Amino acid sequence: MRRWLMLLLALLSTLGGTLHAGEARPLAEDEATERRLIAISSELRCLVCQNESLAGSQAELASDLRREIRALIREGRSDAEIMEFMVSRYGDFVRYRPPLKGTTLLLWFGPGLLLVVGLASLLRYLRRRDQAIDDRPLSTDEQNRAETLLQEQDSRPRST
Repeated sequence: MRRWLMLLLALLSTLGGTLHAGEARPLAEDEATERRLIAISSELRCLVCQNESLAGSQAELASDLRREIRALIREGRSDAEIMEFMVSRYGDFVRYRPPLKGTTLLLWFGPGLLLVVGLASLLRYLRRRDQAIDDRPLSTDEQNRAETLLQEQDSRPRST
């Protein structure tokens, strides 16, 4: 009975915190600014998380970069100018879809290249392993030795 009561209290305390939560207010005064911020930051990679967009990241650096983007929007810069500012500051890696050029070839083709190299290595290993297996039948001496070992094993008392 005591366990159930503790479980119920834990559940109610967990739910109690979420019951008072309200809808988050936009951080920008202007709704259009906020929409532009979300559109731009969803195209940028969080430099801390690296697998999340800047729009969805909760990292402190991501928050600072969103604040910087808001300031650039208020200054009247275009989306392309803001993107160029971010790329000039952090490199092409900050974009989820970096442009195809000499310095980003590894970003575009690196994963595919790793897959091909991995598959080629696996095939080479499997072929060498198959060639190393000797499929010839046992000689009479080897056959007699195997039978002796099997008979010795059968004659041992088994523990139950």
